[in-house]
Amino acid sequence: MNKSSRFNNKTILVCGGAGFIGSNFIRYILSKYPRVKKIVNFDKLTYSGNLDNLKDIEKDRRYSFVKGDIVDKKKVNQVFKKYKPDYVINFAAETHVDRSIHVSSLDFIKTNIEGVFNIAEAVKANPSVVKYLQVSTDEVHGSLPLDSKERFNEYTLFSPNVPYAATKAGGDLLCRSYFSTWKLPVVVTHCSNNYGPNQYPEKIIPFFITRMLENKKLPLYGDGKHVRDWIYVLDHCHALELCLLKGTPGGVYHIGADNEMDNIDIAKRILKYFRRDESWIEYVG
Repeated sequence: MNKSSRFNNKTILVCGGAGFIGSNFIRYILSKYPRVKKIVNFDKLTYSGNLDNLKDIEKDRRYSFVKGDIVDKKKVNQVFKKYKPDYVINFAAETHVDRSIHVSSLDFIKTNIEGVFNIAEAVKANPSVVKYLQVSTDEVHGSLPLDSKERFNEYTLFSPNVPYAATKAGGDLLCRSYFSTWKLPVVVTHCSNNYGPNQYPEKIIPFFITRMLENKKLPLYGDGKHVRDWIYVLDHCHALELCLLKGTPGGVYHIGADNEMDNIDIAKRILKYFRRDESWIEYVG
């Protein structure tokens, strides 16, 4: 079968498709697979979900939006019953680390664990689902020393340091158990930090760009030496496409770009683009 035809006449349920990565994934699939039958965007529309991210494709007959929360088991089951998806991919998650620390961890537990449970149960009840892809994060592994030469891989133990990461790890382990117990066709991915269009401005790159546009300094915590790997969102979408099509059920796949930068380097690059000097960096905390 030709690669470009693998989603022909197939229905893909995208949970959390109004967010940053989810909206880019929907647009990516619609543009690459003109004969996909339907993409159903199931999204609660929280602070980070915005239908304006998909305004350019909202009239596409292959696209449908359903407002709903993956924590609502009844609503999840209704979507599965109505659309009978062949593939399911879940981006829906509480992801803001500071909120999990300073506001409440309960929403993270509900969405990142109970919500994943509801999707897994729906997939289990619908054997026509070919693959369920659970999109997770490399933060489930915790952190590495700055001078470490190691890299996270599929065999790295979970060692979450914040409630957000702990709840994502919980959802991942739930998926593992559903494969082991019921052979659920689930694949889990752990990706590094994304950047690209339509990213919510609380994240460091769009946050710094917004600060520059507002003629405000760039706040850096500590010495700014915290290192992250950065991947462009459409590269991530391509990797997710491959995992959805070729991923082995029960498998876990790490996605990264080997593009590590510390926060101060990001700040300097953005300052250079806006032709500002380093006096625009403000060290805090």
